[in-house]
Amino acid sequence: MIIQVQQTHSVSLCSSSAYNSANRRRCRQIGVRVSDGVERGATMSYANWLLFPRFPSLSTVSTTSRSSSSWMMRRRESSNDVESSPSSSRSSGRCAAASGSAPPPPFPPDTEKREVPELQTLLRRFWKVAAPYWSSSDKVQARIQLAVVFALTLAATGINVGFSFLRRDFYNALANKNQEQFTKQLLYNLGAFAFGITIFVLRYYARQTLSLRWRAWMTKHYMDRYLSNQAFYKIQSQSIIDNPDQRIVDDLSSFTETALYFSLTLLNAVVDLISFSNILFSIYPPLFVVLFVYSIGGTAIGIYLGKDLVSLNFMQEKKEADFRYGLVRVRENAESIAFYSGEANEMQLLLQRFTSAFKNMSKLLISSRNLEVFTSGYSYLIHILPAAVVAPMYFSGKIELGVIDQSTSAFNHILADLSLIVYRIDTISAFAAVIDRLGEFDDLLDSSNLERHSDPSEGISLIYSNVKSLPEPESNGSIPIQKQQKLVDIEHLTVETPSGTALVRNLSLVINKNEHLLVTGPSGSGKTSLLRAMSGLFSTGKGKIIFHVNYGEDKQPSISSGVVALEVDTGSDKYGELRRPSNRNYKGIFFLPQRPYMVLGTLRQQLLYPTWAEDAISTADGTKPTGTKFETYERQA
Repeated sequence: MIIQVQQTHSVSLCSSSAYNSANRRRCRQIGVRVSDGVERGATMSYANWLLFPRFPSLSTVSTTSRSSSSWMMRRRESSNDVESSPSSSRSSGRCAAASGSAPPPPFPPDTEKREVPELQTLLRRFWKVAAPYWSSSDKVQARIQLAVVFALTLAATGINVGFSFLRRDFYNALANKNQEQFTKQLLYNLGAFAFGITIFVLRYYARQTLSLRWRAWMTKHYMDRYLSNQAFYKIQSQSIIDNPDQRIVDDLSSFTETALYFSLTLLNAVVDLISFSNILFSIYPPLFVVLFVYSIGGTAIGIYLGKDLVSLNFMQEKKEADFRYGLVRVRENAESIAFYSGEANEMQLLLQRFTSAFKNMSKLLISSRNLEVFTSGYSYLIHILPAAVVAPMYFSGKIELGVIDQSTSAFNHILADLSLIVYRIDTISAFAAVIDRLGEFDDLLDSSNLERHSDPSEGISLIYSNVKSLPEPESNGSIPIQKQQKLVDIEHLTVETPSGTALVRNLSLVINKNEHLLVTGPSGSGKTSLLRAMSGLFSTGKGKIIFHVNYGEDKQPSISSGVVALEVDTGSDKYGELRRPSNRNYKGIFFLPQRPYMVLGTLRQQLLYPTWAEDAISTADGTKPTGTKFETYERQA
């Protein structure tokens, strides 16, 4: 069946087998006409239904009265026209008035300063985003790689400890003017450098490889959820969050790389702290006390100076993405803007977004400057503080010159471990913003998924009933109207906005095979809302929309002949019904939008879209694709 919305504020519905006939008859634009006539010809037989929605408007904006928005319906039987009013029987079509208007979708508040999320919220979101990969089907390989990275990190820490002893002996030989010992220590240091550089490079490579593997899995995982249950449509139409594309592309990449970096940094800090604390305490215990006091004070000051960086980084990510999105819109709508001569207006809008990002970046730079002043002085003092503390011991002959260098090295390592927040406050704040954005995105996708599995008794029910065979014809070969095979059955449908405004009220309608239907009404009467409800885009309201489909019995040739057919798991219950399928195209139902969509692919892919969808989609659970329909077609061609 084909449902087509024409630019004269009407919606036409007809079965695919009667589509060419319907085009030649050209239904009147003033009402609904259902024709029993069938004219054979080339049809789009790969779908029982084709639906053409109206212009992709966000909502209906006009409110019309019951009388002006009522839909007139006509059925033509032989040469007689019978006009049905909204009170007509349900078998011939009954339609109540559709009135009301949908308010514009809410826009997210463009606050200049976002509240810093609580630590507990950040930790919860971090675990929720990070954990699924390590329990996925790729977990064995991931855990092996992670163990290798941890082992290399421990080896790197051991090398750093060894370097401290080599440097101590090297400077002792230099201070004692022992040339033979100096030469030996020089060779030892060169060999240790060669081995250490190899370990450091391998650790970096292993970490980046694991990060890339993790990012690939998470990208598929989030794209799978984003493109499931029409979540992408809900996010875009309701403006729930900003820039989901940036969260999938940029934030996921930053998350995986930074999460691994901080995990290894924490592991290295713990091992460093244990190893070098023992060295420093054995040299001079008071220096160990000075170290703790210095690090605790510096950490407290660093947290105070960097407290605004998290919110500023979050807003900077958003504003940069908004500015980039504005430029993308100019590119995608270049011809329309050129026809309007709207270059100056676009320039003004883009400058507004850029200015907003510029002002936020200025605030971010001021906070970073204040923090940098402190961290620079904090880092400089650690080069002279250890030597100043242990110098009296050296002058009294209790320790050698190399011990001063070793104590300085141990002091620096321990202080870096204890002052991790001070040194990485800018990175931590940026990472917290990424966690917040991804966590918000993840929570939204979860809510969309929960809505899909909610109680089917709530809201509008989409039911796909499996029709086994056609009814028996009469002696003259015709099929009575009351016995004709149903294609669509709408029962007491009421479509509402989320706020409760009724767009379509108590609509009941039956369409049989080889019939076509034209729905007309003024703008705002609910035509587009009806189609959105039929396609599953609107679920608020009540009533049933039943599509009667025939699984596996339609032997008509398809335009995609040569392409391996999709396997359909009917999964029907005892009534042979399916509710809210993941892909209605598998059920022989096809919606064709009025606004053309050009897929990023070849001409053949465009012509066959979306029938070449993959049999097995490579998703988060590691399922490997078996090849797209298009690829199969190419191999057989």
